[in-house]
Amino acid sequence: MRLVILGGPGAGKGTQAEGISQHLDIPSISTGEVLRNAIADQTNLGEKARPYVEKGELVPDDIMIQFIRQRLLQLDVSQGWLLDGYPRTAFQAEELDFLLEDLGQQLNWTIYLNVPEDELMKRSLQRSRSDDQPEIIQRRIEVFYQRTIPILEYYSPRNRLLDINGNQPPEQVQQEILSQLRRSATSET
Repeated sequence: MRLVILGGPGAGKGTQAEGISQHLDIPSISTGEVLRNAIADQTNLGEKARPYVEKGELVPDDIMIQFIRQRLLQLDVSQGWLLDGYPRTAFQAEELDFLLEDLGQQLNWTIYLNVPEDELMKRSLQRSRSDDQPEIIQRRIEVFYQRTIPILEYYSPRNRLLDINGNQPPEQVQQEILSQLRRSATSET
Protein backbone atom coordinates (compact mmCIF):
# COMPACT_ATOMS: atom_id res chain seq x y z
CA MET A 1 0.00 0.00 0.00
CA ARG A 2 1.27 3.47 -0.94
CA LEU A 3 -0.12 6.31 1.13
CA VAL A 4 0.26 10.04 1.71
CA ILE A 5 -0.84 11.64 5.00
CA LEU A 6 -1.87 15.29 5.17
CA GLY A 7 -2.97 17.49 8.04
CA GLY A 8 -2.29 20.86 9.59
CA PRO A 9 0.31 21.54 12.28
CA GLY A 10 -0.80 19.60 15.35
CA ALA A 11 -3.22 17.35 13.42
CA GLY A 12 -1.38 14.22 14.56
CA LYS A 13 0.28 13.22 11.29
CA GLY A 14 3.42 11.85 12.94
CA THR A 15 1.46 9.82 15.49
CA GLN A 16 -0.88 8.40 12.87
CA ALA A 17 1.90 7.77 10.33
CA GLU A 18 3.81 5.73 12.91
CA GLY A 19 0.77 3.67 13.92
CA ILE A 20 -0.44 3.03 10.38
CA SER A 21 2.99 2.09 9.06
CA GLN A 22 3.43 -0.39 11.93
CA HIS A 23 -0.03 -1.85 11.39
CA LEU A 24 0.46 -2.21 7.63
CA ASP A 25 4.15 -3.14 7.95
CA ILE A 26 5.30 -0.42 5.55
CA PRO A 27 7.95 2.26 6.16
CA SER A 28 6.83 5.72 7.18
CA ILE A 29 8.85 8.30 5.27
CA SER A 30 9.08 11.65 7.03
CA THR A 31 10.39 14.15 4.50
CA GLY A 32 11.69 16.32 7.35
CA GLU A 33 13.77 13.39 8.57
CA VAL A 34 15.00 12.61 5.04
CA LEU A 35 16.13 16.25 4.67
CA ARG A 36 17.80 16.38 8.10
CA ASN A 37 19.69 13.12 7.43
CA ALA A 38 20.88 14.28 4.00
CA ILE A 39 22.11 17.57 5.47
CA ALA A 40 23.84 15.81 8.38
CA ASP A 41 25.48 13.33 5.96
CA GLN A 42 26.47 16.26 3.71
CA THR A 43 25.14 14.57 0.58
CA ASN A 44 25.03 16.55 -2.66
CA LEU A 45 21.24 16.96 -2.36
CA GLY A 46 21.57 17.73 1.34
CA GLU A 47 23.93 20.59 0.56
CA LYS A 48 21.46 21.96 -2.03
CA ALA A 49 18.66 21.85 0.56
CA ARG A 50 20.68 23.19 3.52
CA PRO A 51 20.27 26.96 2.88
CA TYR A 52 16.48 26.64 2.61
CA VAL A 53 16.13 24.45 5.69
CA GLU A 54 18.38 26.73 7.74
CA LYS A 55 16.18 29.73 6.86
CA GLY A 56 12.97 27.79 7.57
CA GLU A 57 11.89 28.05 3.92
CA LEU A 58 10.35 25.33 1.79
CA VAL A 59 12.92 23.41 -0.23
CA PRO A 60 12.27 24.06 -3.96
CA ASP A 61 10.11 21.50 -5.77
CA ASP A 62 12.85 20.34 -8.15
CA ILE A 63 15.12 19.46 -5.21
CA MET A 64 12.32 17.84 -3.17
CA ILE A 65 11.26 15.53 -6.00
CA GLN A 66 14.88 14.36 -6.28
CA PHE A 67 14.82 13.49 -2.57
CA ILE A 68 11.54 11.61 -2.97
CA ARG A 69 12.82 9.76 -6.05
CA GLN A 70 15.98 8.66 -4.20
CA ARG A 71 13.96 7.49 -1.21
CA LEU A 72 11.36 5.59 -3.25
CA LEU A 73 14.13 3.70 -5.07
CA GLN A 74 15.41 2.14 -1.83
CA LEU A 75 14.66 -1.54 -1.22
CA ASP A 76 12.73 -1.16 2.05
CA VAL A 77 9.88 0.62 0.25
CA SER A 78 9.38 -1.90 -2.56
CA GLN A 79 6.19 -3.29 -0.94
CA GLY A 80 4.72 0.07 0.04
CA TRP A 81 5.25 3.27 2.01
CA LEU A 82 3.56 6.14 3.79
CA LEU A 83 4.74 9.67 2.94
CA ASP A 84 4.49 12.30 5.69
CA GLY A 85 5.36 15.88 4.72
CA TYR A 86 5.13 15.52 0.95
CA PRO A 87 3.39 16.64 -1.20
CA ARG A 88 2.81 20.12 0.24
CA THR A 89 1.37 21.74 -2.89
CA ALA A 90 -0.89 20.63 -5.75
CA PHE A 91 2.12 20.94 -8.08
CA GLN A 92 4.08 18.51 -5.87
CA ALA A 93 1.09 16.12 -5.87
CA GLU A 94 1.15 16.12 -9.66
CA GLU A 95 4.95 15.69 -9.70
CA LEU A 96 4.58 12.74 -7.31
CA ASP A 97 2.09 11.11 -9.71
CA PHE A 98 4.56 11.54 -12.60
CA LEU A 99 7.37 10.09 -10.49
CA LEU A 100 5.27 7.10 -9.43
CA GLU A 101 4.25 6.46 -13.03
CA ASP A 102 7.94 6.55 -13.97
CA LEU A 103 8.70 4.05 -11.15
CA GLY A 104 5.80 1.78 -12.13
CA GLN A 105 3.95 2.53 -8.87
CA GLN A 106 0.62 4.09 -7.99
CA LEU A 107 -0.59 6.03 -4.97
CA ASN A 108 -3.41 4.16 -3.26
CA TRP A 109 -4.74 6.83 -0.89
CA THR A 110 -4.20 10.30 0.47
CA ILE A 111 -5.29 10.43 4.12
CA TYR A 112 -6.44 13.87 5.24
CA LEU A 113 -6.61 14.40 9.00
CA ASN A 114 -9.37 16.99 9.15
CA VAL A 115 -9.00 19.02 12.36
CA PRO A 116 -10.66 22.42 13.03
CA GLU A 117 -8.32 25.41 13.00
CA ASP A 118 -8.87 26.28 16.68
CA GLU A 119 -7.97 22.70 17.68
CA LEU A 120 -4.79 22.82 15.53
CA MET A 121 -3.79 25.99 17.38
CA LYS A 122 -4.54 24.47 20.80
CA ARG A 123 -2.61 21.25 20.08
CA SER A 124 0.38 23.12 18.63
CA LEU A 125 0.58 25.36 21.70
CA GLN A 126 0.48 22.29 23.97
CA ARG A 127 3.53 20.79 22.22
CA SER A 128 5.60 23.66 23.63
CA ARG A 129 8.40 23.44 21.09
CA SER A 130 10.70 26.44 20.98
CA ASP A 131 9.32 27.54 17.60
CA ASP A 132 5.68 27.01 18.60
CA GLN A 133 4.83 30.65 19.31
CA PRO A 134 1.20 31.69 18.69
CA GLU A 135 1.98 34.00 15.74
CA ILE A 136 4.28 31.40 14.11
CA ILE A 137 1.68 28.65 14.60
CA GLN A 138 -1.05 30.89 13.16
CA ARG A 139 1.12 31.54 10.08
CA ARG A 140 1.82 27.80 9.66
CA ILE A 141 -1.92 27.08 9.84
CA GLU A 142 -2.68 29.78 7.26
CA VAL A 143 0.01 28.46 4.91
CA PHE A 144 -1.29 24.93 5.42
CA TYR A 145 -4.82 25.90 4.35
CA GLN A 146 -3.58 27.96 1.39
CA ARG A 147 -1.47 25.09 0.08
CA THR A 148 -3.39 22.02 1.19
CA ILE A 149 -6.91 22.78 -0.03
CA PRO A 150 -5.62 22.64 -3.66
CA ILE A 151 -4.02 19.24 -2.88
CA LEU A 152 -7.37 17.94 -1.61
CA GLU A 153 -9.00 19.31 -4.78
CA TYR A 154 -6.34 17.45 -6.81
CA TYR A 155 -6.88 14.05 -5.16
CA SER A 156 -10.65 14.13 -4.55
CA PRO A 157 -11.81 13.84 -8.20
CA ARG A 158 -9.25 11.04 -8.67
CA ASN A 159 -11.03 9.07 -5.90
CA ARG A 160 -7.81 8.86 -3.89
CA LEU A 161 -8.81 10.93 -0.84
CA LEU A 162 -9.86 9.65 2.59
CA ASP A 163 -11.22 12.54 4.69
CA ILE A 164 -10.71 11.48 8.32
CA ASN A 165 -12.13 13.19 11.40
CA GLY A 166 -8.88 14.01 13.17
CA ASN A 167 -10.68 15.77 16.02
CA GLN A 168 -11.00 12.68 18.22
CA PRO A 169 -8.64 10.62 20.40
CA PRO A 170 -5.61 9.24 18.45
CA GLU A 171 -6.76 5.60 18.86
CA GLN A 172 -10.15 6.43 17.30
CA VAL A 173 -8.49 8.33 14.46
CA GLN A 174 -6.30 5.32 13.71
CA GLN A 175 -9.28 2.95 13.82
CA GLU A 176 -11.19 5.18 11.39
CA ILE A 177 -8.22 5.30 9.00
CA LEU A 178 -7.69 1.52 9.08
CA SER A 179 -11.42 0.89 8.72
CA GLN A 180 -11.66 3.15 5.65
CA LEU A 181 -8.53 1.56 4.14
CA ARG A 182 -10.05 -1.93 4.61
CA ARG A 183 -13.38 -0.83 3.13
CA SER A 184 -11.68 0.76 0.13
CA ALA A 185 -9.46 -2.31 -0.43
CA THR A 186 -12.48 -4.62 -0.53
CA SER A 187 -14.42 -2.31 -2.86
CA GLU A 188 -11.47 -2.25 -5.31
CA THR A 189 -11.32 -6.03 -5.65
